[in-house]
Amino acid sequence: MKLSVILCTHNPRAEFLQRTLEALRNQTLPKDQWEFLMIDNASTVPLAGRVNLSWHPHARHLHESKLGKLNAWLLGMREARAEILLFVDDDNVLAPDYLEQAIAIGKEWPLIGAWGGSIAPEYETTLPEWVGTDVWRITVVEVKEDTWGNLREGYTLNPSIAPCGAGLCVRRAVAHKYIERCQSNPFSINLDRCGKGLGGYGDIDLVYCALDLGMGMGKSTKLQLTHLIPASRLTLDYFVRQAEGDAASNLLFRASRGLPLPQSQSMSWLQKARWFFHRVKNRVPRETYAIQKASIRGSQRGFALLAELNQQNLNLQAPTSKYIP
Repeated sequence: MKLSVILCTHNPRAEFLQRTLEALRNQTLPKDQWEFLMIDNASTVPLAGRVNLSWHPHARHLHESKLGKLNAWLLGMREARAEILLFVDDDNVLAPDYLEQAIAIGKEWPLIGAWGGSIAPEYETTLPEWVGTDVWRITVVEVKEDTWGNLREGYTLNPSIAPCGAGLCVRRAVAHKYIERCQSNPFSINLDRCGKGLGGYGDIDLVYCALDLGMGMGKSTKLQLTHLIPASRLTLDYFVRQAEGDAASNLLFRASRGLPLPQSQSMSWLQKARWFFHRVKNRVPRETYAIQKASIRGSQRGFALLAELNQQNLNLQAPTSKYIP
């Protein structure tokens, strides 16, 4: 068994999941060389009786009753039997050779412990103009050249080398390191999405486990997938919730990794006035302003949660006192 595909899902949209499964079914890698684990993360109606996986000789339905993508991931990591683990979301359509290329990259680059590729969007409705460069908030990634690195500050200084969770490949040793980390680190279990919360950085925390083992991380132009993006994720409400959750999770991630923390963000009346005139002068869209305010709220919430976690875990080493602007 060369590869374990782990698909985590919660109340999936039927037509999206169908396209995800069809793409897996049409992979060029022979099915006897990979296993398929479908993790039902507390769906309202269990998927085992509704989704037929008989087309794959090594497919299993697994159920995780505790809501949260991280919990589903951990179950998949514990159950996976191959040396390379590939994580797929229920709205990801993999290119036909994705699995084959994932294995080839693992062989060609033995020092890389986590890798991914390009994530092209397929929008259900027209992308709003105000989104601009914020498309990364809905997991859109363009890989123009093969990149890799092993610097611990890599994600902050050069995000092009850190793959995200959609289509992420990790070595078995990296997954096991992450399981150990989640068992001992109270920060890690507070990262990533749960229910309607739009936190993140659970995937980056997993990727950083490759660095913990002395390996690197990277992205390849050979890995291509399509991200099916519903209309509900193209609203201002979604972007605002994502910005707030992302800012809070970023702070917890950095604290848990001993990376420099941002200053606690708050705006005085003078700063608010200056920002108001800046918006008027430069015609900044109101949506952009709302997203930026959400990031500030998220940062404040992250600092509050950080203080709470430190109080609950008296033996926990305090994060670095260094700050970045």
